[in-house]
Amino acid sequence: MLPIDRSHLYDGGELASLECVGEKVIIPGPAGDLEGLTACPDKEIRGAVAVILHPHPLYGGTLHNKVVHYLSRTCNLLGIPSLRFNFRGVGESAGTYDDGRGETEDCLAVLDWVQQRRPGFDIWLAGFSFGAYVAYRAVQRHPRITRLLTVAPPVNLFDFQNLPPPSCPWTLIQGEQDELVPAASVQHWVAGLPVNPVMLLLPADHFFHGQLNTLQTALLQSLQDEVAQMHYTGTSPCAESRVS
Repeated sequence: MLPIDRSHLYDGGELASLECVGEKVIIPGPAGDLEGLTACPDKEIRGAVAVILHPHPLYGGTLHNKVVHYLSRTCNLLGIPSLRFNFRGVGESAGTYDDGRGETEDCLAVLDWVQQRRPGFDIWLAGFSFGAYVAYRAVQRHPRITRLLTVAPPVNLFDFQNLPPPSCPWTLIQGEQDELVPAASVQHWVAGLPVNPVMLLLPADHFFHGQLNTLQTALLQSLQDEVAQMHYTGTSPCAESRVS
């Protein structure tokens, strides 16, 4: 569990002037409606949608978290629309915190919702801290996930050992100065896996203070060759500011 005195650092209030312009959506979830927010690129060209998961609900994590915001913006810069949503019990989402179990079911419901509205599209699943844990729990349970992005997966705080590793391409971003999830713990965990993610070690603490542009640049450089091979030639719903 995260130290309670750091809870405010997941608060995304400082992003009020930077918030992505998108459409608020309500998604049916297993414990009630889930609040979501879309963000679309100027030109959608990739045939994929990114679903991005926020950090710990009990410690200020919401869809407005600054790392989640930058993951959304990075996907948009790559030509991929994104959807962020609040887990159960956060913001306007119904339900109560469920230690990752119910949040995984929330994630799967959102993935199904996206798939129904964008049939045939790839889905990228991304998460930060607790959101990375939920993404890792969900990645093998949905057929349309073609890439996993995890930022600071809390391997020392949650049980990752008994979860199957992803079979899709996987990028792992970790701060070398992370005070909550030590980089050494993440590297040790990865070394014991049968798969090898692309691992980006950045000069950042857990919250990426002062390093958000570094995070964005590293991801863009890592993914640009891959996304250059992805093409979408249909009529983009983003022209109407919609993911659905």
